[in-house]
Amino acid sequence: MGSLFLIKPLWLVCHNVGSNSMQQITTHLWFDKEALEAAEFYVSLFPNSKITSTVALTGTPSGDCSLVAYELAGMLFMAINAGPAFVFNPSVSFLISCSTREEVDSYWQQLSPGGKVLMPLGEYPFSEWYGWLEDRYGLSWQVMFTGGSVRQLLTPVLMFVGEMCGRAEEAVNHYVSILLDAPGSLGIEETALEVVEHYATGTQPDREETLEFSRFLLLGKEYGAMDSAYEHQFAFNEAISFLIPCNSQEEIDYLWEKLAADPDSGQCGWLKDRFGFSWQISPVILQKMLQSDDKNAVQRVTEAFLQMKKFDIAALVRAEEG
Repeated sequence: MGSLFLIKPLWLVCHNVGSNSMQQITTHLWFDKEALEAAEFYVSLFPNSKITSTVALTGTPSGDCSLVAYELAGMLFMAINAGPAFVFNPSVSFLISCSTREEVDSYWQQLSPGGKVLMPLGEYPFSEWYGWLEDRYGLSWQVMFTGGSVRQLLTPVLMFVGEMCGRAEEAVNHYVSILLDAPGSLGIEETALEVVEHYATGTQPDREETLEFSRFLLLGKEYGAMDSAYEHQFAFNEAISFLIPCNSQEEIDYLWEKLAADPDSGQCGWLKDRFGFSWQISPVILQKMLQSDDKNAVQRVTEAFLQMKKFDIAALVRAEEG
């Protein structure tokens, strides 16, 4: 992953995750140079959405870049401009649940210009009006008429393909069990497995025992997962990751041990789990440290965390104090 780690932990400079009692997961998006433009576009599409802050960074190993924090319909997002190292693909998409067909049409019309259709808008066995597309930035969206009231407008969906196909249900159970048993305030937030649907007989190449769709809650927000046995030329990568803010070293240690496929790998709070998906495990206190008016202290903290794999809060405090 190389030089990207100088800039990624600095999401804390512009995203005050500690302002809310709930430790909500933040979806982190990696852009080449369109982070702010994309954020403004997405905020214009969805109700109850706003950009919360932007930060320009200079002199990083990746050059000048910017970070944008924003909310989309109650979900937290962070976008970074950091060059073309990683590219979005449909292994992670965002499901838009619509109560009317007109809503589906509206979102489809706004998201499709300059993009690519993956599944044409139309009638399918699971929805009478549905489509899947990539927008002009390469981000994938599933737009579905669900009817009735919508509990959560946007749902991140993980698709397990290639060598990971058939492991979606294992992954969902893994993530839910980890957060259900998490220490501190993480363990009291709402986490649950809600819906599991397996493929029926005759859905080849998908096997009937594999996961057609699952809905689950992580820290109070809905997520989805599915297997796909079709031939896909993509897999999970660092373009999209989930960030969990932690209030204590106990929370960091626990999540690192439970999630990391190799606890000795990773850097600056980043890890990959056994399914190849990327997570960021970061202390909330780092935000305050990096916003200090004491530039020397900020520099010491920055130099300290750049040497870390798993974050060490006590070491960061010692660095801040000099």
